[in-house]
Amino acid sequence: MGDLLFGAIVGAHRKETDEFHYDVIPVAYFQSPDFRRKLYLKKATELTLRLLDEMKLGSDEDIEICRSFLFDETRPRLAEQFGKERVKVSVISGKAQDNVETAYLDEIRNLGYSPLEDRDEKRARSFFHMLRWLKSDPNRLKFAKTGWPRLRRYIRV
Repeated sequence: MGDLLFGAIVGAHRKETDEFHYDVIPVAYFQSPDFRRKLYLKKATELTLRLLDEMKLGSDEDIEICRSFLFDETRPRLAEQFGKERVKVSVISGKAQDNVETAYLDEIRNLGYSPLEDRDEKRARSFFHMLRWLKSDPNRLKFAKTGWPRLRRYIRV
């Protein structure tokens, strides 16, 4: 979500079977005018509910959801629909996080971008690497989350 390129991956992972489904919040949700209207929050909820439906969530299965602000509208909706006792706010790690990260990396590679190997350890370096890639071809700006106000320091949006 915090990376400069592409939209955001919303993933659903079943620990017991390693089943994984994902979908994408398109980058347009992180650009004007949608970003200011926070439409990405509604899209995150829509995708989460659809993914859980696709996975045929059992009535006895708990739901762990990321604490990211991306899911600020999703968490109460899940609690309302599935019950507060089943919805746990968590730091997503392990196989679930790996699957989302792999999906994201595949998507940005599909744009023609080659991510840094150590991008997680060196977030600032990764940001500037992405920024240089964007600036090298003005047509690539359409792949950037240009709604972030601080981005205006680095590129003309």
